Order: sequence, then structure tokens, then C-alpha cells
Amino acid sequence: MTRTEHPATGEHHAVIPLPPATARLITAGGATLALASTFLPWTWTTAFPGNLTVTGYPGGLQLLTLTGALLTLAQLLATAGIPGLRWLNPSHTHTPTLHLTLGTLATTWYTLITIATHLGGLVNLEPGGWIAGAATLLATTGALALPARHTPATDGDDSARTPGRLRTTTEALLHTLRPGQTPLPPPKPLPTWAEILVIAAAFGLGLYVLTYGIATEYGELFTGFLLLTGFTATALATAGLGRRLTTLTRKHRGITLTAALATAVAFPLTQNTDEYTLIIVNILIFSTVALGLNVVVGLAGLLDLGYVAFLGVGAYTAALVSGSTASTLHLHFPFWAAVLTGAAASLVFGVLIGAPTLRLRGDYLAIVTLGFGEIFRIAVGNLNGESGPTLTNGPNGIPNIPDLNLFGYDFGNTHTLAGITLTPFANYYLLMLLFTVLVILIFSRAENSRIGRAWVAIREDETAATAMGINGFRLKLIAFALGATLAGLAGTVQAHVSRTVVPELYVFAGPVPPNSAFLLAAVILGGMGTITGPLLGAALLYLIPAKLQFLQDYQLLAFGIALILLMRFRPEGIIPSRRQQLEFHEDTTAATATTLTKAEA
Repeated sequence: MTRTEHPATGEHHAVIPLPPATARLITAGGATLALASTFLPWTWTTAFPGNLTVTGYPGGLQLLTLTGALLTLAQLLATAGIPGLRWLNPSHTHTPTLHLTLGTLATTWYTLITIATHLGGLVNLEPGGWIAGAATLLATTGALALPARHTPATDGDDSARTPGRLRTTTEALLHTLRPGQTPLPPPKPLPTWAEILVIAAAFGLGLYVLTYGIATEYGELFTGFLLLTGFTATALATAGLGRRLTTLTRKHRGITLTAALATAVAFPLTQNTDEYTLIIVNILIFSTVALGLNVVVGLAGLLDLGYVAFLGVGAYTAALVSGSTASTLHLHFPFWAAVLTGAAASLVFGVLIGAPTLRLRGDYLAIVTLGFGEIFRIAVGNLNGESGPTLTNGPNGIPNIPDLNLFGYDFGNTHTLAGITLTPFANYYLLMLLFTVLVILIFSRAENSRIGRAWVAIREDETAATAMGINGFRLKLIAFALGATLAGLAGTVQAHVSRTVVPELYVFAGPVPPNSAFLLAAVILGGMGTITGPLLGAALLYLIPAKLQFLQDYQLLAFGIALILLMRFRPEGIIPSRRQQLEFHEDTTAATATTLTKAEA
């Protein structure tokens, strides 16, 4: 095994010494054999979920192996320059092929190991399973032997692969490239209608993948889905498709926003029951609260470990004033008034807690906010007329919160509008979607405002920001208050969706999200200071425990390991902001700039 140097980053990668043509043939043969194996039985009994005993018809986890093999073949053909498929790999690198073979290998071998574990040994594997395991291993071996970069017209010619030949200036390259990525050739112009069609297809594909993942019927299938989806997403990113799609979405911003909204609205129409719609409603609540925390942590750089308490303030306030039979206030506000009351209550608590504590920094601020979260939980548990005033019914919480009724539209009933049936949780989904869009607009406006730039300055260096005339305390208090208000806004909807609020829902760390630890992990995992990052992080952290019930006892262990791996390999998060990505990869960026400058010279 030899080591080759990446042309842009200077990193060395292990490569199996095989001719490129032979390596491509091995990869293609392995992928084809893996594809064929899905039409053979992998086990002899239907005791394993998904019925992998049928000949000529793939099912369950076999479909994931089939999908991975097809994507591998398509990417391999695109890298070879086959007309009509070149757009799949604009970066002309074999790395996406390697990621896809690894994803297919991981999914297939996970299936085989799970079969052996569940059924009691490898003897339960049929020939199709053995063929699939060997074929995916063969395809991965071939992909490891492929060169790092490949130009179809000049296979093996280093001069044709010089990064500097693909852009006119180093400045333009550094503007468009992420650290460690190779430059892309200028994309071929597409007609406007084709660009719009590509954007629509991307959102449609995203909706299909999301729907498939949520609707997986058992944990083994969802685990395989996560493995294949993760490697496929990495492959698409390294192929350059993500960057080109980003270019199109920026060019057609209005169409992109319309397509995103239409895709989100269409989700309930893909569901026959409320089971999975309820999951998405909770994900939207979790995501909205994570965006509010992102104002505090991602923009202002304040470590808040008790943020879930503001969600609880909004939820309890809405429960007390929304006409619940268990409410001690005996008030019944209309929904809009309950929303404003919950948001205002969270705002007041944010100011009251932030005013005396935001002069602290770092660990001291984190300890104080953690204390506030615990004080809130203990306080609402004691306001039961025995340990304190009668207000929250103590540990019993406030049940029987009525369904929303907005302008005569009862959210608790099934409605048919223009031939479209909307179930109760579909109604709440659309309402929460509206709230999420509102929070996204607030976050984006705040981020790009003068105050948002001041928050970033405080996050980077508060002493320097103060020296430049920024009132650090006032701006941090604004960030704290805004984050608390957004959390309270989401809490008012959560109270009506869950129909009850109890103190155990608002803890620092617990088995059911959202809680402060999960919210902070969602922001860090997704990418601090971005909009899509916390949305993705919250979706993953809510969906994984919901689908993988066996993780209930090991959630903190699993997320601790995940965060350690994330800090090691991608400290900026899954979808990072440009600024933080450059900060975490200063050495790589400098190496890329040096290489490109030499190439132009």
C-alpha cells in the first residue's frame, strides 16, 4: 500500500497499488454483484424483520444495499465521463465513489451481523447474504485503489488536474471553496427552466428521503437508513453537487423559498395516520427552540445550560390561560392572546434572569443558567398549595389543555379542505410550521442586522468589542431576552400538542427531548450560528431516540461518543457557518491558498 498527496491540502492518503482501469473494474464488478445479491434470499426465516427470504424481489434492508450499489455504479460512470452522467461528479474525484462503497458496505454488513445476532449465528445466512458481504467488500477494495482525482480525457496526467487551471484567480477560489475541498471546473450553463427543475427535484427527493426515514417500521431498517444516508450525503458533498445546488438556490432565491415551503406543507399529505406527523410536530418544536438557543449560543457566544426552562415558562403560561379544567387561574384566552402571554412571560423571565447574571462569563454564566433551569423545575413542582402557593398543581402538572380553536377552526378535529384531509396533528403541524418560519425570519434578520454583527463581535472577543464601543452587557441581555421569547413562543404550541405539562418535561438531561442538554447538542451538532444547522441537529437528536428504542438507556453515552467524534473530525458542525469553518481549519485553508498560488504561478 502506497501513500499519495492530495493536490490541494497536501494530506497523504493510503492507496492500494493497482492500475486505475483495474480498480474501476473491480469496483464496478463488486457493485454489480452486490446489486444482484439483493434478488437472492439472505436468510431462511421470516423471523428477521423485512422478510429477506424471497428470491427475485428485494425487501427491507436489501433495498438499501440495492440503492447503494446503484448509486455507486452511477457515480463510477460519472467519474469515467459517461455522457449524461458527468453532472453527478463535477469535482472529477473518486472520493464520492469511495464514500458510496463504504456506505453500501456498512449497511450490508450491519444487516448480516444483525441477522446472525438475532437468529443465533452465521448459519442462518443464505448464499445471497454471503455474496452481498463479499461483493461490498470487493467494491470497497476497488474504490480504495482508485486515484484521488481523475480527469477522463487525461487519465493519470497530473498537469490536467492542477487546481489552479480551474479558476482564474486565487481570491475567487478561496471565496468558493471550503477548507480541504478541491476547486470545481466552471459549470456548464443550464437553461433557466432546467435550473428551476433541478431545484424542484432536489426538494422532492429530500421530501421522499425524509418520509422514508420517518416511516421505517423497525429499528434495524432505520439504522441501515442512517448509515447509507450519512455516507451518501458525504459523497454528494465531496462530488461538488451540494455546492452547485447552493449556487442555483442563491440565483433563484424566490423559487427556492417557494419550493421549500411547498415541500414542507406537502409533508402531511404523504401520511395516512397521525403517528409520524406527531413526530414531525415535535421535531419542529424542538427545532424552533434550538434556533432560539442558537441566538444565545451561536451568535452571542453565551453558554446557557438552563434554556429549556424558558420553554417551560411559555408552556405553563399557555396552559394556565387556555381554559384547562385543571388551571388554577380559570382563564380562557383566545389562542393569539395565549401565544403573546406565553412569549411575554418568557421575555420577562429572560430579562429578570439575564440582568443580574450576564456580567458573568464562561463557566460562571453556565453554572448560573444551569441553576436557573433547576430552580424552575423545582418551583413548578412545589406550587401545589402545600409546599407553596396554588398555581401549577405541583408534580401533577396541568392536564386537559383544550385543543386550539382559531377563527372557528378546531385543531382537534379532522377537516377536509379542497379534497385534502387534514388530521388533528396535521393541523398542529401546519401551525407549528408557520411558527418555525416566523422564527427563521427573526433569526435571519437579527443575524444580518447591526445588533447581530455586534453579537458576533462579542462572541469572538468581548474585550475587543467593548474597546470598539460596543455595550456588551446590553447586547447580551437583548440576545438572552430574544432567545427566551422564541422558546416561550414554541412552548405555547407544545402545551396544546401534548395536552398536558408536567415539571419532568423541563430538565437539564432526560430520556425525552427537548431538554437543555439535547438543545445544546443540537446546536453544536448542526452548526452554531446557522439556520439549517440547528434544524438538522434537532431533527437527528429527536428522530434517532424515537426510532431506536433500544437507545433509551444509553442515550447520554451514545450522544457523548457522537460529540467526541464530532469535535475530533468536524468541530464546526454538520452545516457550519463560513466564519467558524475557516477558524477551525486555518492550517488547511493556508495550505490550500499556498498550493493554488503556486499553481497559478
